[in-house]
Order: sequence, then C-alpha cells, then structure tokens
Amino acid sequence: HFFAMADHFKHILRRPLKKVPTLRHITLANVFFEPSTRTRLSFELAAKRLSADVVHLSPSTSALQKGESLLDTLRNILHMKVDVLVIRHNTPGAAHLAARYLHCSVINAGDGTNEHPTQGLLDAYSMQQELGELKNKRILLLGDIMHSRVALSNIFCLQKLGAHVSLCAPPTLIPMHMEKLGVQIHYELKDALSKCDLVNVLRMQLERQQKNLIPSLREYATHYALTRKRLSHLKKTIPILHPGPINRGIEIESEVADSAQARILEQVENGVAMRMAVLYTLARGKTKNSTK
Repeated sequence: HFFAMADHFKHILRRPLKKVPTLRHITLANVFFEPSTRTRLSFELAAKRLSADVVHLSPSTSALQKGESLLDTLRNILHMKVDVLVIRHNTPGAAHLAARYLHCSVINAGDGTNEHPTQGLLDAYSMQQELGELKNKRILLLGDIMHSRVALSNIFCLQKLGAHVSLCAPPTLIPMHMEKLGVQIHYELKDALSKCDLVNVLRMQLERQQKNLIPSLREYATHYALTRKRLSHLKKTIPILHPGPINRGIEIESEVADSAQARILEQVENGVAMRMAVLYTLARGKTKNSTK
C-alpha cells in the first residue's frame, strides 16, 4: 500500500504544480527533540504538498525548559486541534508513550536507538526501485549497527518483504544476540560485499557512543569505509544507499558517495513521497470526517 501510494505521489512531486488539496483540513505538528535535517524537512514538505497546515515545536524554547512533562506538553499541542503528531525523541519508546495517551495519529520519526519506521519504509522502497521484487535479495547493512535506529527498522521491513539481511561492522558495534533476528553477521567487509545485491551504509553515530568502541575513526575507515578500491574488486556493480547524514571519508569515500552507483539523493526524494503516503493514509479518515 505504502509503496503504491509513494509511486503516485512521486508523479505529483515531479509536476510543475507539486501541491494537491488532499489534506487541507489537517494540522500536523513536528516535535523534534533531537537535531534533524532530512526527516524534519521531509515531513514538512510532505504535509505542505498535501495542503496540510504545519506547526513546529522547538524544545529549547518550549515549556519543557520550565519543568513541564513530555506528556503535558504534547497534550497541550493536541488541544490546539492538531490532528497528526510527528515526534523524534532520544528516549526509546517515546512515540509509543505518546500514541498510548494521545487521541491523534502519532508518527515515530526516530526514538533513540530503537526504530525509525518511515526511514525503513523509504529505504525498502528505494531498494525495490533498484532491484525489483525484494524477495530473496541479499541486502547488506554496513556501519554502526549498535546505535542506529535505521538498522532495526530496515531489518524488520526487509524481512517482511522476503529479503535476506546481513550486517557488517566491528564486533563492538553489533549488539549481542542480533543473529536471533535471522540476520547474517560479517566482520570482514570484503566477504560481506561479495555476497550482497545492495548495500545500505549507516552513519557512525559518535554522539550516542558512551564508550570508546573503536580504536579511532581512522582505524574504522581503514577496515570498513566503502571505497572505490573495495568496490572495484567485486564481480558486479551494486547500488549504494545511505540514509544520511554522510560522514565522508569515515563510512564512505566521497568518490563513492557522488558516483553513479550511489542512490543517496534518490532516497531523499523518495523520503518526501513516502512520508506523503504515510500522512495521507493516517489522515484520510480525519479528512473525510471534517468534510462531512
């Protein structure tokens, strides 16, 4: 459903007039407790392309700084007649908490190191565009698995679509018991790349690392950075994705990130289309009710 809707909205985004009146009765609140560029702007553009009204909450200037609880803040926003809440928070489960106590549609835009569902959807959508049906395709997630919320959402979504998922990172950056999720684990990048149809490179999230889990960034790049040299040894050309932001020279070489193999900017475009699909699906019933 989401992939079909994203196809439809991509056509709209490529028209001279990129706006439709579908959600003109809907108000969306972007509530981001962590920094974001792509996701925040993507949701804002998605809402505006659908003619919804958009408001933003900046935690640094909100009543949270005065001791107000998260739920009280969100309840106040809701009683200003907000229909959809997009929330990013550094605590795993924050979006689930909001959804449990608030009578509105809640979209998880990332909760700590837990999940990032719309990123999982748009990544899988981008992969399908490259590979066709994802059943039995071999997808490699490369990078900081331990601290990535994208990784878990990728794994769940791709497995539902029948893909085989493998992980590659230093042992210290792969959580214990990950094999119980049905993924294959590699510690050698050469071996992992030779067995995949597509690679999704994940950012080194230094801001979340409480311990020194790698000797140095230079050491990490020496063994795990995706470089032109490493790719040249493969027998086939594999598409490269990266959910961003990119740390050039650490997880991926600039020459690779800017190459024809990379589909990183297509991911960004697909992000707006996919989030339009999610907003439309969640808000459609509210639009019908308000139109009656």
